[in-house]
Amino acid sequence: LFLAPTRVLVGQHQNFLLTNSTIEDIIMITGESTIEKRRKQWDANSIVCATPEITRNDLARGIVTAQKFGLVIFDEAHRTIGDYAYAQIAELLAPNTRIVGMTATLPSENIKAKEIMDTLHIQEVAFRDEQSPDVKPYIQKTNTEWIKVDLPREVETVRVLVKRALQARYDALQRCGVMVDGTSLSALLRQRPYVLYKNRKGAKPLFMAIRITYALNILEAHGITPFLKFCERSMKKPGIKTKELFENDPDFVPAMARAREAQEKGIEHSKIPKLIELLSNLKGKALIFSSYRDSVDMIRENLKSAGIDSGMLIGKACKDGLKQKKQIEAVEKFREGEYNVLVSTRVGEEGLDISEVNLVVLYDNVPSSIRFVQRRGRTGRKDTGRLVVLIANKTIDEAYYWIGQRKIKQAGSMGEKMVKHVEKNPSPNVLDAYV
Repeated sequence: LFLAPTRVLVGQHQNFLLTNSTIEDIIMITGESTIEKRRKQWDANSIVCATPEITRNDLARGIVTAQKFGLVIFDEAHRTIGDYAYAQIAELLAPNTRIVGMTATLPSENIKAKEIMDTLHIQEVAFRDEQSPDVKPYIQKTNTEWIKVDLPREVETVRVLVKRALQARYDALQRCGVMVDGTSLSALLRQRPYVLYKNRKGAKPLFMAIRITYALNILEAHGITPFLKFCERSMKKPGIKTKELFENDPDFVPAMARAREAQEKGIEHSKIPKLIELLSNLKGKALIFSSYRDSVDMIRENLKSAGIDSGMLIGKACKDGLKQKKQIEAVEKFREGEYNVLVSTRVGEEGLDISEVNLVVLYDNVPSSIRFVQRRGRTGRKDTGRLVVLIANKTIDEAYYWIGQRKIKQAGSMGEKMVKHVEKNPSPNVLDAYV
């Protein structure tokens, strides 16, 4: 059983195995097949490449038994955290099942690294980096550039109003006796259990502050249209009291009005002209990452207006997301040169193998060492790669930059820590003996 977190990656693994092994009965199983079809697929093939969610569900339904598998490979094993399906699959496997976890990115936190090893019953770690003799000949250099831009005056005006609305909620929280440690989204989210179970008076300003912070982060990192789309969706959500914020708030209502005026003038974000400049003399292929679905649409529209054709790779989860066939089709068109620019959400971060990509642009920054390294790894596969990170000055982008750099440094030593951990707890049942 070969597990991978996305349908695109599962298909990639199936193609690789069919091309590079003598085994012919290799099937791909995802949730887009019927239960009856999957029942036959599980039973009739020597190697199954599958997504973790459908594997977990079919194991729970009894469509396939855990005893069937002699070897289970967990690709992108760093995902084995919390309630992700990998953990539940590992728990269901028979004691004598061989487990192999693979990842190019380790977590920066000791507790998460230990959780991965414990959950997957890891007994040996084979760790390599760019300087390892058996890896070095295959690694191409990737040059990283951090390009800073200032927000347009119109966006800054909207931002000031949104921050005023947010400050009003912080003041209300203080009056309710809720002390928030910092002004980040994570600091607000940490207060949820407290206001739900111990201080209900603080619930309304807290959840309003969380919503405003989401809106502010999107405005700062992505621009006008994604900000307005977030507001529109929030207004339509059932069970959420939105009138106070979106219809009556003395700061947020004018903020949306100013944003609409900017949108009518064609103003989005300073990152857009910089992105167009980067792509105007493109030689080869470019992959653009944005964490936010609405941002992908906005980027593509602006590239189209500048005469730059591009494809789109998004997940299936959202309302108008791409199904498995369309995702694979988008990657194939990009690989074959039907368009040389692909704009992707995080679905393209892990494992996407297109050797001709020589430019990766991070439209937004991420406070995760794993996601940063995965994004960077999409370039520099065949020749020298180039990574460009766009950062809006004095915004959430800068905060995420410093958080990410700290975590990357911590993650750099995690492989050696894991090796030492298993050396202290040796087991005879190791991979070399199995092979």
